[in-house]
This record gives sequence, C-alpha cells and structure tokens, in this order.
Amino acid sequence: MSAKAFQRGFTLVELIMVIVIMGVIGGMVAVFMRSPIDAYFASARRAELTDVADTTVRRMARDIRKALPNSLRLPTTGAPSLCVEFIPTKTGGRYRVAGAAANALVFNAVDSSFNMLGDNAALPADQRIVENDLIAIHNLGIPGADAYAQANTDRVSAAPVAVAGVGVFGTETQIATAGRATPYPLESGSNRFHVIPAAEQVVSYVCTNVGTDANGNGTGTLYRRARAFAAPDPQPAACPLVADIPAGTPVLAQNVSTCAFVFNGNNLQRNATLQVNIDLTQSNETVGLFHEIHVNNTP
Repeated sequence: MSAKAFQRGFTLVELIMVIVIMGVIGGMVAVFMRSPIDAYFASARRAELTDVADTTVRRMARDIRKALPNSLRLPTTGAPSLCVEFIPTKTGGRYRVAGAAANALVFNAVDSSFNMLGDNAALPADQRIVENDLIAIHNLGIPGADAYAQANTDRVSAAPVAVAGVGVFGTETQIATAGRATPYPLESGSNRFHVIPAAEQVVSYVCTNVGTDANGNGTGTLYRRARAFAAPDPQPAACPLVADIPAGTPVLAQNVSTCAFVFNGNNLQRNATLQVNIDLTQSNETVGLFHEIHVNNTP
C-alpha cells in the first residue's frame, strides 16, 4: 500500500474536545484578567474626572484672583449658590496726580484725559489698554462707587499714546476717555486704576441641571459666561437657567453632580475667600474637589 493510505487528519469528536478544553481554559483566564482590566478602566476614568475638575478650579481661581476689587457677588438667594459673577480686569496702573505734571487726573471736575505712569506698549499683548476698554477707579461695590452701575468707570475712546515721561519715567501713556457726565466720585489712595476688558465686562461661572441620573452619571454642566454691563445691573436674584445660557458659551465641565459657591466675607473687607465645591460623577464614581480662592478687595 502507498504511504498516502496511512495519512489521516483529526475527527470531529477530537475537534469538539479541543474547542471545549480551550473554552474552559479561556474562561479560567478571563476570571483572573477581568479584575485588572476593570481596575485599569476605572483608574483611567477617575484620572480623567480628576483632571477635568482640577483644570476647572484652577481656571476659576485664575479668573477670580484678577477680579475687580469688591465686584464678586452671589445671587440674593444666598449661599451655597450654583453661580458666582464678578468683573474681570486685564491690567492696572497708576495715574498722574494733580500738581505732579501736565495731564494729571483730576477729581474736582470732569476729566477726559490723563497720563498713566509707564509705557502701555511695553505690556504683554493681552494686557495692553486698547480702545473701548473701561477704566475703573476705587471700586467699593456700594452706591456711588459701584462699577456694575458704571458709577466710577469711563470708556477709553482712542488708542493710548506714548508720551515723554517726567522724572524716573522715561515714557508715559496718555489715555483719552469718553468723558463722564460727572467727576470720578472717589480718588484712589495709591493713585491706582483698573482696566476692564471691552470684550468681557462681566464674567460668571454657572452650574445648570446639577444631579445624578439612573446610570450613575452626573447631569450638570459648568459654564463660563461673559457678557456686557446691563443698565441697570443689580445683584441677580437667582442663577441663570440653562435656557438663559447663550449658544456657544464655553463649557468647563460636564457630569457635574454637586456644585456650590460660598463667599466668606463681603465687599469692603480687604481679604475674603470664595469656597468652590465641585463633584463630577461618571458610572457611579465621583471625584470631588474643594478649593478656597483668595479674593483681594483692596481698591
């Protein structure tokens, strides 16, 4: 007989036995691999939530530390609140005082031009004073000295111009303003002014739809909302609803299950703190961050 007559493959029974044995072995391996794999995905999910929460509170802290003194406020409903708003600033400076040199800022008459000590062009691009920015002087957040009511602000009416300085200042900057109907109400004890950017006159952080759904995911969203001054612009009675948020408003965080702002202190106190508590929940896992932000109210 030829050699081919003795060649044979495997039977169907043998194939089934191999499949069964491989299935048993695969099941045993899967039992031991499931926990490490689940732990990996859970760790990655927690790391992502932590990163989002940390980035969010850091961004908020950076904004609020640059807020115009005595401008931070919560709704009249009190704390804890789902929102906080304030007037941002881009830079500040010192103005020439009466008797020191020409083009000093005066407070006993309407003044539409003054010199800033230093060169505006030497500032970083995002801090330079430009046309339509607002100048605010000695904001106290009270009637007669409240930037929300534009009681102590004036609009920059033209691009600032570099001029020859006096004394140690080689260059000063002439700032022309639209001109107030009345003089500035209060002088700054240190001759300081703050600059409110034209593009963002009021900034608010707003949480909407805060809670948790049946799948263990946070349902809330944290927005950073910027707007222009209203006329009038009183302290809000309540936080904006999601329907009040304009389309395209930047989103800082999603899956928000807890959101609370508590302002410890009030305007006219030189130092205060804003407590921020944010929880992000995904697949029944929650990452919470509590952060205290120092608020400087020295005008």
